[in-house]
Amino acid sequence: MIRHLKRRQDAATIAHADAKVRDTVEAIIRSIEERGDVAVREYSRQFDQWDPADFRLSEDEIRKAVGQLSGRELEDIRFAQKQIRHFAQKQRESMVDIEIETLPGVVLGHKHIPVNAVGCYVPGGKYPMIASAHMSVLTAKVAGVKRIVATAPPYQGAPHPAIVTAMHLGGADEIFALGGVQAVTAMAIGTESIAGVDMLVGPGNMFVAEAKRQLYGRVGIDLFAGPTETLVIADDTVDAELCAVDLLGQAEHGPTSPCALLTNSQALAEATIKEVERQLAILPTADIAGKAWAEHGSVIVCDTDAEMLQVADELAYEHVQVMTRDPDFYLHNMTNYGALFLGPRTNVSFGDKCIGTNHTLPTNRNARYTGGLWVGKFLKTCTYQRVLSDQASAMLGEVCSRLCHMEHFAGHGEQANIRVRRYGERGDVAWYQPVQPLA
Repeated sequence: MIRHLKRRQDAATIAHADAKVRDTVEAIIRSIEERGDVAVREYSRQFDQWDPADFRLSEDEIRKAVGQLSGRELEDIRFAQKQIRHFAQKQRESMVDIEIETLPGVVLGHKHIPVNAVGCYVPGGKYPMIASAHMSVLTAKVAGVKRIVATAPPYQGAPHPAIVTAMHLGGADEIFALGGVQAVTAMAIGTESIAGVDMLVGPGNMFVAEAKRQLYGRVGIDLFAGPTETLVIADDTVDAELCAVDLLGQAEHGPTSPCALLTNSQALAEATIKEVERQLAILPTADIAGKAWAEHGSVIVCDTDAEMLQVADELAYEHVQVMTRDPDFYLHNMTNYGALFLGPRTNVSFGDKCIGTNHTLPTNRNARYTGGLWVGKFLKTCTYQRVLSDQASAMLGEVCSRLCHMEHFAGHGEQANIRVRRYGERGDVAWYQPVQPLA
């Protein structure tokens, strides 16, 4: 039996807040469409109190940012990028171009073609999300993207040196100190000073996420993303302290971040609720994490692993931390998740920062139909075909002509018919009469 000891905020309240965000974003996009750089600068002043002579950083400004970091800080950024680059390269190697002869004289293939220009948004207003630069810029670079534009809001009145460094070391071609809806809109539609891109990637707050949703179609996006989600699946092999740490560690992302404990131990569920309150009393980010827990936290108790699997797949959360006797049960059977973190020795923070997998992942149950950002998101898989012999062209033409006749497509049918007339040997197709569409 599935029991809820604590539930998150109801769906109607969440939907009402989402509607306000939609209206705000729509107005900003329309203004930038109409007024370009002037509107971008106005919104930057309004939201970030940021009005530099040029939003794009010069080579000197980039060198200065890199020079502000200590040797250890540079070493740690390079370590994280090495792990992320290595895994992305292995993913890229798994995607091979193919060309096969499916019938005598008929050759089909596909190629993986990188997107030409990508805009990478890196959040940095509240927390300087250095790792997001690795996840987007570096992964696009491994995929072979020709032009990579990276942007992040100012942090405490200036470009954040570590974010700029991560963008630079990751391979960004253009770096901007610009945040929010104005940044992603400028990259998507282009302005007088920012050339448009073909695709937007990267996480952001609810306004940035909504802007990507509204801009989708004009440009591609990595995925539809909302507030960070974390699900801890645990049994009595772990304690409440570990569960509470892993819940609050992600709840601090923002006050609307869902965090859930799913367990088959009533004792662990009750102990974790108490432990969360104890940790909130000493956590430096308790004002954010506490609100997330109060309004979007949940505790669900089940009787069996099978019930927990059912609930987990229904939730389809972004991050799923599994700390049970048999975490492989979830690896082999769970189908809806952004990323799995198996066993107590790993955790979501490793994935967020440095272990090598990508931290831009689906939320809002979008894990039902997509995985997260990876090198393949920057590649278009495009097919091609060749017909090498007259016989193959005539044979396909006969079948295609009859199929077009069934669908009443005269022009399509004539494309097939002319190949039969030109390439068919008279002895093979003397009986063949091109068909016309039904009246």
